Amino acid sequence: MADAKPRNLRIVMFPFMAQGHIIPFVALALGLEKMMKNRAAKTIISLVNTPLNIPKLRSNLTHESSISLIELPFNSSAYGLPHEAENCDALPYSLVISLLEASKSLCEPFRDLMQKILKEEDDGKSSVMVIGDFFLGWIGKVCKEIGVATVMFSAAGAFGLGCYRSIWLSLPHQETKQDHFLLDDFPEAGEIEKTQLNSFMLEADGSDHWSVFMQKNIPGWSDYDGFLFNTVSEIDQMGLSYFRRITGVPVWSVGPVFHSLDKKTGSRTTEEAVKAWLDSKPDCSVVYVCFGSVNSISQTHMLELAMALESSEKNFIWVVRPPIGAEAKSEFDVKEYIPEGFEERITKSERGLMVKRWAPQVDILSHKATCVFLSHCGWNSILESLSHGVPLLGWPMAGEQFFNSILMEKHIGVSVEVARGKRCDIKCDEIVSKIKLVVEETDVGREIRKKAKDVKELVRRATEDSGSSIIGLEDFLGQAMVKKDKN
Repeated sequence: MADAKPRNLRIVMFPFMAQGHIIPFVALALGLEKMMKNRAAKTIISLVNTPLNIPKLRSNLTHESSISLIELPFNSSAYGLPHEAENCDALPYSLVISLLEASKSLCEPFRDLMQKILKEEDDGKSSVMVIGDFFLGWIGKVCKEIGVATVMFSAAGAFGLGCYRSIWLSLPHQETKQDHFLLDDFPEAGEIEKTQLNSFMLEADGSDHWSVFMQKNIPGWSDYDGFLFNTVSEIDQMGLSYFRRITGVPVWSVGPVFHSLDKKTGSRTTEEAVKAWLDSKPDCSVVYVCFGSVNSISQTHMLELAMALESSEKNFIWVVRPPIGAEAKSEFDVKEYIPEGFEERITKSERGLMVKRWAPQVDILSHKATCVFLSHCGWNSILESLSHGVPLLGWPMAGEQFFNSILMEKHIGVSVEVARGKRCDIKCDEIVSKIKLVVEETDVGREIRKKAKDVKELVRRATEDSGSSIIGLEDFLGQAMVKKDKN
């Protein structure tokens, strides 16, 4: 992208079909719209997705936004998926790979869309930029062929995605009998243990569905003209440097981009109950437990966790979902899955609050009573926690969450890992000891809490004027407004 005068800009954004991807894309789109509002150049932003995801996108846009939504045809049942299953949240984890494979069918409809947009914008005064998802690796090739500039936006952090990329491309754990290994192209990440691989990655042999998909999808990233990461350079420099080294193209940190669903999906009654309960607790005394919007733990783990929360004698909020294998009903009886009398005891003592499925996470993390977040280490949750100076107790379960946990514990020093994966053997006493280690006045606890406050300040500075993330976004937009010539 050579230097030229700023042009009108048409941005087309295409997230993969999962809430953990859609929500950060919407947040980025709204952030770009706001940043471009007072500029001389005209900017049009569109979000692209399949029919059943369009309402999800629409529900997350503000009323005053002019962002448009574009629908591409998609028939899930044609790819062995349940009828009307167009989002990961509607699928068991075992079928996510089927949706990933099916998403490749969107390639030609997307090409047709972009060619139509190019004709509409062929006035010599406009630039077109595509922002694609890392699960849609084919977008870069399509855009290169038709002469459209494109960048990849990752809702995941650079360190976590770097480890994820390296392992899928070389499967290093299959080359050693040891329980740990280094990444040949990312040795600075440190040793990775086989227990830090998600189940599909651990079992991969190069011929399985996940390996076949990833080893076709990831090389497609080389066709992108740059990379945007929902991260902060001050805490993710190792990962950002890795991507700069292996790609040779611009890599920008532009996070954290947030778009809270709390006020849109939550119950007003739940919000008020949570706030009142937190207001009644001393500063830095509450353990917040939540494994994200789709993850769950086994019933055995639920029992151990419940006993640990009660035995720790700490205040806690626990966002509860049905355990793995249970029917994912909208309504369920928590008492089926926890120790007998547990809910009654914690309610009577006022030490615990159990909330079904959803809680106002940002409100909880920003409350002065919250001390630590027991989390699945999804990147969005990590950023929300660190943005409010709340340290972590890690229990990674899927995707790149294990590598996020490594970064937080080994490199940043704001977390202690409690458990690892959905099949681990974790007991009540072990969970209690980790909770007390961070919450109580131990040397480790004091240091972790202090570092979390320091990171909060780094994140705040990154998103202020002249902060690293604002500079990254400005630089990206400057390059985006330069028209790309077709090769």
